[in-house]
Amino acid sequence: MELRGANVLVTGGSSGIGRAIAKTLAEVGSHVAITGRDERRLTEAAHALNALAIRADVTNESDVRRTFEEVLRAFGHLDVLVNNAGKGVFKPLLDMQRSEFDAVLATNMTGAMLMAREAARHFISRKQGNIVNIGSTASHRGAPNGTAYYASKAALRSMTECWRAELRQHNIRVFLVNPSEVVTGFAAASGFDQKDNPTKLRPEDVAHVVRAILEMNNRGFTTESTVFATNPRD
Repeated sequence: MELRGANVLVTGGSSGIGRAIAKTLAEVGSHVAITGRDERRLTEAAHALNALAIRADVTNESDVRRTFEEVLRAFGHLDVLVNNAGKGVFKPLLDMQRSEFDAVLATNMTGAMLMAREAARHFISRKQGNIVNIGSTASHRGAPNGTAYYASKAALRSMTECWRAELRQHNIRVFLVNPSEVVTGFAAASGFDQKDNPTKLRPEDVAHVVRAILEMNNRGFTTESTVFATNPRD
């Protein structure tokens, strides 16, 4: 697709991977809207990126509907949804609280579904569109303390395949991008320490892949992309 002039919506676009994706697409000429829950951080990011800021929580259905109303009012139509908003809690099974587990799935699984559902309605009416889900290599495996996060990303991977099967007939491409460890503020927000090292992935590496898969001619698409650091070190 031609990204210059395309209208793109990135959830969780005020920091980390989402902000890098928004920046990369804006730099090639896309019109970008970003969502987030922290108004101060969202406003700062939108100003820096020249993006449309929409304060919204993807777990809230009324917020999701309002998000699309604001995007369509500003842009007229939407070409790309990037489902990036994410949450993590990493605890042993015996210490996992129901509320924590539910909160992770609400954002990473249910929130992604709500956003994709609204996007699909719009894309079907236009007979074209693109949904990019930001998954994780966690969707392919398990690890200690990963019950909530790993389950949510496995669910997102499964939903991606379901949406792809349903929506291809409407000329809608559904992508999944699975990064391995990326140095962002996600670790601190999720309650664990992350060692920085220049050998580890950065958000712009994931953004590069998102741009590349979108730019392929609309007659084809890369269904799933995994992004590893070549030789990461702690």
